[in-house]
Amino acid sequence: MNIALLFPVLFPIVMGVLIQPLKLHDRKKREVYVSAVVIINFLVVLALAITQPDGTHLTILHLNRVVDISLQIDGMSRLVSMIAATLWCTAGFYSFEYVKHEGMEERYFTFFVATLGVLIGISYSANLQTLYLFYEMMTLITFPLVMHSMAEQSIKAGKKYLIYSFVGATIALAGFFFLAEFCETTNFVAGGTLLLDKVSGHMILFQTMMLLTIIGFGCKAGMFPLHAWLPNAHPVAPAPASAVLSGVITKMGVLAIIRVIYYMVGVDFIRGTWVQYVLIGLTLYTVFMGSMLAFKEKLFKKRLAYSSVSQVSYVLFGLMTMHPLGFIGALLHMIAHATIKNILFLSAGSVIYKTHKTYVTELKGIGKEMPITMWCFTIASIALVGIPPTSGFESKWYLAMGAMESNIGFFSYLGPAVLLTSAFLTAGYLLPIMAKAFFPEIIIRMTRWSKQRLMPI
Repeated sequence: MNIALLFPVLFPIVMGVLIQPLKLHDRKKREVYVSAVVIINFLVVLALAITQPDGTHLTILHLNRVVDISLQIDGMSRLVSMIAATLWCTAGFYSFEYVKHEGMEERYFTFFVATLGVLIGISYSANLQTLYLFYEMMTLITFPLVMHSMAEQSIKAGKKYLIYSFVGATIALAGFFFLAEFCETTNFVAGGTLLLDKVSGHMILFQTMMLLTIIGFGCKAGMFPLHAWLPNAHPVAPAPASAVLSGVITKMGVLAIIRVIYYMVGVDFIRGTWVQYVLIGLTLYTVFMGSMLAFKEKLFKKRLAYSSVSQVSYVLFGLMTMHPLGFIGALLHMIAHATIKNILFLSAGSVIYKTHKTYVTELKGIGKEMPITMWCFTIASIALVGIPPTSGFESKWYLAMGAMESNIGFFSYLGPAVLLTSAFLTAGYLLPIMAKAFFPEIIIRMTRWSKQRLMPI
């Protein structure tokens, strides 16, 4: 047992709740307070990741012989907790300036800081009931960030976020009862703890429930058919909230799916079954659909939101190949997407904050006004497209190799084809923003030339 595991979970929650009672009305004092909280939490998470061996365990609450609330350190918890703690620092520092024009700063930072503790709780969860507890807390504590402005669109988006999240979580909860019945334990154990002799008489039912469970958790990851909350929530939320929604919150859905497949059921149970093929089909459809919708979208932040729908399903596709190379590609893309999308949303927020331009068509020449911001946006866009030697290229290479090496029939070739098509579409909806920003005259001349060439005689 190690009581230190509880600190990065409780510390941000308590310190976030105390922001309003402490009446930190002075902006400088509030910024110092929030900075201290996120930096301390980052250092603690880093120290635990380095010093604590796999299997370090803490039981917080023992309800009965089956159900307990426990935390544990393993490879996945290290990875996801470090992603959350790192990106929370960057988004937090960015928020100090950005939220000034949004107003209601104390309320924003209350939920922003407290959310970090909940995310670390999900990362450190030792069993399914602990993960589910923090997972539901995440929904309740993040929807105020979505509807922060309290405008009509924000309230509608917040309600949609709640409805979709609760529907997905309810479906996942139904799967929890099946897992509790048919697994030796609800604790996360690499390789899974499924009791095949108990499942043998209920194979179709159990497989169906596992499919629904993964779809339920896939809601937070933006996977079809429970993806529609994401493009509605991002455009109305403050830019730093959009950054962490896309970069971090979606990864909690990915983590929940990893825990169910790789740590409870076991890949051998799903590999080669109709469940695997349905899930691969859903992820590839989401990849293509998200890219197409992003390509057509004119609203700046909504284009990035549809991009997240597509890109997070790259990660899910890698997981569903159930091949080591695909799994490596999924983890690499999870890190790459979290970082890249954080940069893209924060860059977009800077443009909106300074110029109040919210549509892609309004960004002509913005590179001269905000060169550093747009260069950051350009480099991140190149990485998301997957142009060598960026991290996006490496992760997509492993994803494609994982698909081709795995025995998944025509999906071994359809998967890489869809990923390649999506990469071209990603270039089509991101690189023109860069071109308009830095080379507006050339874009205008090319547009005029194309119109003249296509004009009927």
